[in-house]
Amino acid sequence: MADFRKDFIAFCIEQKVLKFGRFVTKSGRTTPYFFNAGLFNSGAALERLAQFYAKAILASGVPFDMLFGPAYKGIVLAASAAMALAREGRNVPFAFNRKEVKDHGEGGDLIGAPLAGRVLIVDDVLTAGTAVREALDIIEAHGASGAGVVISLDRMERGQGDLSAIREIEKRQGIPVISIASLDDLMGWLKGRAEFRQNLKAIAEYKELYGVVK
Repeated sequence: MADFRKDFIAFCIEQKVLKFGRFVTKSGRTTPYFFNAGLFNSGAALERLAQFYAKAILASGVPFDMLFGPAYKGIVLAASAAMALAREGRNVPFAFNRKEVKDHGEGGDLIGAPLAGRVLIVDDVLTAGTAVREALDIIEAHGASGAGVVISLDRMERGQGDLSAIREIEKRQGIPVISIASLDDLMGWLKGRAEFRQNLKAIAEYKELYGVVK
Protein backbone atom coordinates (compact mmCIF):
# COMPACT_ATOMS: atom_id res chain seq x y z
CA MET A 1 0.00 0.00 0.00
CA ALA A 2 1.38 3.42 -0.97
CA ASP A 3 2.14 5.60 2.04
CA PHE A 4 -0.37 8.24 0.98
CA ARG A 5 -3.15 5.61 1.10
CA LYS A 6 -2.22 4.65 4.67
CA ASP A 7 -2.05 8.31 5.63
CA PHE A 8 -5.44 8.95 4.02
CA ILE A 9 -7.14 6.20 6.03
CA ALA A 10 -5.59 7.45 9.27
CA PHE A 11 -6.70 10.98 8.36
CA CYS A 12 -10.29 9.84 7.69
CA ILE A 13 -10.48 8.13 11.07
CA GLU A 14 -8.92 11.12 12.81
CA GLN A 15 -11.47 13.45 11.17
CA LYS A 16 -14.34 11.04 12.02
CA VAL A 17 -15.13 10.87 8.31
CA LEU A 18 -14.70 7.10 8.60
CA LYS A 19 -16.63 5.53 11.49
CA PHE A 20 -17.16 1.99 12.69
CA GLY A 21 -20.36 0.51 14.10
CA ARG A 22 -23.68 -0.54 12.58
CA PHE A 23 -25.09 1.64 9.82
CA VAL A 24 -27.87 1.07 7.30
CA THR A 25 -27.09 2.16 3.74
CA LYS A 26 -29.57 3.54 1.22
CA SER A 27 -29.70 0.06 -0.34
CA GLY A 28 -30.88 -1.37 2.99
CA ARG A 29 -27.64 -3.19 3.79
CA THR A 30 -26.29 -3.09 7.35
CA THR A 31 -22.65 -2.07 7.07
CA PRO A 32 -19.96 -2.11 9.80
CA TYR A 33 -18.38 1.13 8.60
CA PHE A 34 -19.56 4.46 7.25
CA PHE A 35 -17.70 7.02 5.14
CA ASN A 36 -19.03 10.59 5.05
CA ALA A 37 -16.86 12.90 2.92
CA GLY A 38 -19.12 15.82 3.86
CA LEU A 39 -17.28 15.94 7.19
CA PHE A 40 -14.14 17.28 5.50
CA ASN A 41 -15.65 20.64 6.38
CA SER A 42 -12.81 22.89 7.50
CA GLY A 43 -10.15 24.71 5.54
CA ALA A 44 -7.34 22.58 6.95
CA ALA A 45 -9.21 19.31 6.33
CA LEU A 46 -10.08 20.29 2.76
CA GLU A 47 -6.50 21.31 2.02
CA ARG A 48 -5.21 17.94 3.26
CA LEU A 49 -7.91 16.07 1.32
CA ALA A 50 -6.94 17.92 -1.86
CA GLN A 51 -3.32 16.84 -1.38
CA PHE A 52 -4.46 13.21 -1.28
CA TYR A 53 -6.50 13.68 -4.46
CA ALA A 54 -3.45 15.17 -6.19
CA LYS A 55 -1.21 12.29 -5.08
CA ALA A 56 -3.73 9.67 -6.27
CA ILE A 57 -4.18 11.40 -9.63
CA LEU A 58 -0.45 11.70 -10.26
CA ALA A 59 0.28 8.16 -9.03
CA SER A 60 -2.34 6.74 -11.42
CA GLY A 61 -0.51 7.92 -14.52
CA VAL A 62 -3.85 8.55 -16.26
CA PRO A 63 -3.37 11.20 -18.98
CA PHE A 64 -5.71 14.20 -18.63
CA ASP A 65 -5.90 17.85 -19.63
CA MET A 66 -8.32 19.33 -17.09
CA LEU A 67 -10.61 18.59 -14.12
CA PHE A 68 -14.40 18.63 -13.89
CA GLY A 69 -16.46 18.70 -10.68
CA PRO A 70 -20.09 17.54 -10.85
CA ALA A 71 -22.39 19.81 -8.84
CA TYR A 72 -22.55 19.98 -5.93
CA LYS A 73 -19.92 18.00 -3.99
CA GLY A 74 -17.57 17.78 -6.95
CA ILE A 75 -17.31 21.56 -7.25
CA VAL A 76 -15.12 22.16 -4.21
CA LEU A 77 -13.25 18.88 -4.76
CA ALA A 78 -12.25 19.75 -8.33
CA ALA A 79 -11.26 23.31 -7.38
CA SER A 80 -9.17 22.23 -4.39
CA ALA A 81 -7.60 19.31 -6.30
CA ALA A 82 -6.58 21.74 -9.07
CA MET A 83 -4.83 23.91 -6.48
CA ALA A 84 -3.08 20.89 -4.95
CA LEU A 85 -1.94 19.72 -8.39
CA ALA A 86 -0.57 23.19 -9.10
CA ARG A 87 1.50 22.95 -5.91
CA GLU A 88 2.84 19.63 -7.22
CA GLY A 89 3.91 21.36 -10.45
CA ARG A 90 0.93 20.33 -12.59
CA ASN A 91 -1.18 23.39 -13.39
CA VAL A 92 -4.44 22.38 -15.10
CA PRO A 93 -7.75 24.18 -15.72
CA PHE A 94 -10.98 23.09 -14.05
CA ALA A 95 -14.71 23.56 -14.54
CA PHE A 96 -17.98 22.57 -12.92
CA ASN A 97 -21.61 22.53 -13.95
CA ARG A 98 -24.68 24.42 -12.80
CA LYS A 99 -27.71 22.41 -11.69
CA GLU A 100 -29.91 24.89 -13.55
CA VAL A 101 -28.82 26.53 -16.80
CA LYS A 102 -28.32 30.29 -16.37
CA ASP A 103 -30.30 32.30 -18.93
CA HIS A 104 -28.82 35.75 -18.16
CA GLY A 105 -25.38 37.32 -17.70
CA GLU A 106 -22.75 34.99 -19.11
CA GLY A 107 -25.40 32.24 -19.28
CA GLY A 108 -24.74 28.58 -19.94
CA ASP A 109 -24.47 25.43 -17.85
CA LEU A 110 -20.76 25.65 -16.94
CA ILE A 111 -18.49 27.75 -14.75
CA GLY A 112 -14.72 27.75 -15.16
CA ALA A 113 -12.53 26.79 -18.07
CA PRO A 114 -14.08 25.59 -21.35
CA LEU A 115 -14.32 21.81 -21.48
CA ALA A 116 -11.66 20.57 -23.87
CA GLY A 117 -9.41 17.58 -24.39
CA ARG A 118 -9.32 14.75 -21.85
CA VAL A 119 -11.39 15.63 -18.79
CA LEU A 120 -10.89 13.95 -15.40
CA ILE A 121 -14.03 13.90 -13.25
CA VAL A 122 -13.48 14.55 -9.51
CA ASP A 123 -16.10 13.37 -6.99
CA ASP A 124 -16.30 11.98 -3.46
CA VAL A 125 -17.73 8.47 -3.83
CA LEU A 126 -19.36 6.48 -6.58
CA THR A 127 -22.55 4.72 -5.51
CA ALA A 128 -25.00 4.30 -8.38
CA GLY A 129 -22.83 5.98 -11.03
CA THR A 130 -25.61 8.40 -12.01
CA ALA A 131 -23.57 11.56 -11.38
CA VAL A 132 -20.67 10.23 -13.46
CA ARG A 133 -22.90 9.36 -16.40
CA GLU A 134 -24.46 12.84 -16.26
CA ALA A 135 -20.98 14.41 -16.09
CA LEU A 136 -19.84 12.41 -19.12
CA ASP A 137 -22.92 13.57 -21.06
CA ILE A 138 -22.01 17.20 -20.29
CA ILE A 139 -18.36 16.69 -21.19
CA GLU A 140 -19.17 15.01 -24.50
CA ALA A 141 -21.83 17.60 -25.34
CA HIS A 142 -19.06 20.22 -25.20
CA GLY A 143 -16.84 18.24 -27.57
CA ALA A 144 -14.46 16.90 -24.94
CA SER A 145 -13.89 13.34 -23.74
CA GLY A 146 -13.83 11.67 -20.33
CA ALA A 147 -10.33 10.71 -19.18
CA GLY A 148 -11.47 8.95 -16.02
CA VAL A 149 -12.99 9.47 -12.60
CA VAL A 150 -11.19 10.04 -9.31
CA ILE A 151 -12.95 9.38 -5.98
CA SER A 152 -11.92 9.24 -2.35
CA LEU A 153 -12.89 5.67 -1.35
CA ASP A 154 -13.68 2.56 -3.38
CA ARG A 155 -16.02 0.46 -1.20
CA MET A 156 -15.46 -2.50 -3.57
CA GLU A 157 -19.12 -3.39 -3.09
CA ARG A 158 -21.53 -4.97 -5.55
CA GLY A 159 -24.58 -3.14 -6.80
CA GLN A 160 -27.61 -5.10 -7.92
CA GLY A 161 -25.51 -7.47 -10.04
CA ASP A 162 -22.03 -8.96 -9.72
CA LEU A 163 -20.24 -5.69 -10.51
CA SER A 164 -19.85 -2.54 -8.44
CA ALA A 165 -20.87 0.84 -9.85
CA ILE A 166 -17.15 1.51 -10.35
CA ARG A 167 -16.58 -1.63 -12.41
CA GLU A 168 -19.77 -0.87 -14.37
CA ILE A 169 -18.47 2.60 -15.26
CA GLU A 170 -15.08 1.19 -16.29
CA LYS A 171 -16.71 -1.53 -18.39
CA ARG A 172 -19.45 0.53 -20.05
CA GLN A 173 -17.64 3.85 -20.48
CA GLY A 174 -14.15 2.48 -21.08
CA ILE A 175 -12.52 4.89 -18.61
CA PRO A 176 -10.55 4.18 -15.42
CA VAL A 177 -11.80 4.97 -11.92
CA ILE A 178 -9.03 6.10 -9.57
CA SER A 179 -9.51 6.01 -5.81
CA ILE A 180 -7.34 7.49 -3.08
CA ALA A 181 -7.92 4.28 -1.11
CA SER A 182 -10.03 1.13 -1.32
CA LEU A 183 -11.70 -1.27 1.10
CA ASP A 184 -8.67 -3.54 0.75
CA ASP A 185 -6.43 -0.63 1.79
CA LEU A 186 -8.65 -0.02 4.82
CA MET A 187 -8.52 -3.69 5.82
CA GLY A 188 -4.74 -3.71 5.39
CA TRP A 189 -4.45 -0.67 7.65
CA LEU A 190 -6.72 -2.21 10.32
CA LYS A 191 -4.86 -5.53 10.26
CA GLY A 192 -1.86 -4.28 12.21
CA ARG A 193 -3.89 -2.59 14.95
CA ALA A 194 -5.20 -4.74 17.80
CA GLU A 195 -7.76 -2.13 18.89
CA PHE A 196 -9.55 -2.52 15.56
CA ARG A 197 -9.57 -6.34 15.51
CA GLN A 198 -13.36 -6.63 15.85
CA ASN A 199 -13.92 -3.93 13.22
CA LEU A 200 -11.67 -5.79 10.79
CA LYS A 201 -13.57 -9.04 11.42
CA ALA A 202 -16.93 -7.33 10.78
CA ILE A 203 -15.67 -5.67 7.59
CA ALA A 204 -14.23 -8.96 6.32
CA GLU A 205 -17.60 -10.64 6.86
CA TYR A 206 -19.38 -7.79 5.09
CA LYS A 207 -16.99 -8.01 2.15
CA GLU A 208 -17.63 -11.74 1.93
CA LEU A 209 -21.36 -11.01 1.57
CA TYR A 210 -21.31 -7.96 -0.70
CA GLY A 211 -17.80 -7.64 -2.10
CA VAL A 212 -17.15 -7.31 -5.81
CA VAL A 213 -16.78 -10.56 -7.72
CA LYS A 214 -13.63 -10.14 -9.81
